[in-house]
Amino acid sequence: MRKNILVYNDCSNIAEKLIPFCAGEGISVRKIVIGKEMELFTYLSEAHLLLLDIFMDGKNWLAGIKLINRIRAESKIPIIIVSDQKAETVKIMTLDAGADDFVSTEMNPLEIMARIKSQIRRYTQMTGVNGNIDRIYRVDGLEVDDIHRRVTVNNREVHLTSTEYKILRFLINEKGKVYSNDEIYEAVWRMKPIGVDNTIAVHIRHIREKIEENPKNPYYLKAAWGKGYLVG
Repeated sequence: MRKNILVYNDCSNIAEKLIPFCAGEGISVRKIVIGKEMELFTYLSEAHLLLLDIFMDGKNWLAGIKLINRIRAESKIPIIIVSDQKAETVKIMTLDAGADDFVSTEMNPLEIMARIKSQIRRYTQMTGVNGNIDRIYRVDGLEVDDIHRRVTVNNREVHLTSTEYKILRFLINEKGKVYSNDEIYEAVWRMKPIGVDNTIAVHIRHIREKIEENPKNPYYLKAAWGKGYLVG
């Protein structure tokens, strides 16, 4: 099945760099120019991934944060932010808004492609394109149903992004075992972890906000201080 990428607000011309690589992977690329958000949302359901430049033309990057929030209200599509912003605050805020990954415009296109393929693979698995894994994981009132890609807490369904789902499923599958930030990243992203602590911390916080009665005193998703995280 051919995969589709949407590229929105391509200030860095990243699409031009990636199109030859995408073609070789059987991935089609559709560019949507700034100011055509209606068109973006029209094609969102047909795409498997969104590449988004966080700095909106004529505005600051906060406009991009608001756009991520609007997308997340309608879709679980993987979002990779492409930006020349180097401030760690910007990266954290984009992840906090619901982005799945953040890459620099200076990054090697081959590495960006590796991240794209990893996100698409997880997304298509989660939505059942590549088949289901017949497993259900439970810890007290928390249930991860990998047949239907559904998470419930005390029979209340919670909605996770594809990345959040993968992290939770990985940890609950290894119930009671502590994994470091690097180990979680390598298992979920299938890539070498480099400076991933903030990325993992933001996703963990989001998961807790959705599954925990008291996210500041978590019952299911716990921290082993100085070591990592565990479920159970």
